[in-house]
Amino acid sequence: MSGFGTANAVPAAQVILAIIPIVGIVMGAVVIFFYILWRHRQIVRQIERGGYKRPVFDLYLFSVLAGFLLTGLGLVLSLLFLVIEGVSYTLLGGLIPFALGISLLAFFFATRRYVKQRDSER
Repeated sequence: MSGFGTANAVPAAQVILAIIPIVGIVMGAVVIFFYILWRHRQIVRQIERGGYKRPVFDLYLFSVLAGFLLTGLGLVLSLLFLVIEGVSYTLLGGLIPFALGISLLAFFFATRRYVKQRDSER
């Protein structure tokens, strides 16, 4: 063996290194499955006893938070990729979250008046 890395490893080690991500993905899927199953059973029991309260999801607060986070992340990644690689397809790795963040912020600001008007009518 003259070099380092998985290409120069013993075949048995290559098999083990190939199985590790597969096992990790399967175990993660099993954990997520059982979380969803147990959460469903918990909600069903709460509904049967009459103690279930439906969670409230604030779309507008979520759009602001996600918009700011994606815009900041996209801006930083775009600048980093621009400095390292220049203008290339790698730059899309930063421009895509940046555009998503700007879109979410635009959604928030475009619907803000409508939401205020709707809430005042209630």
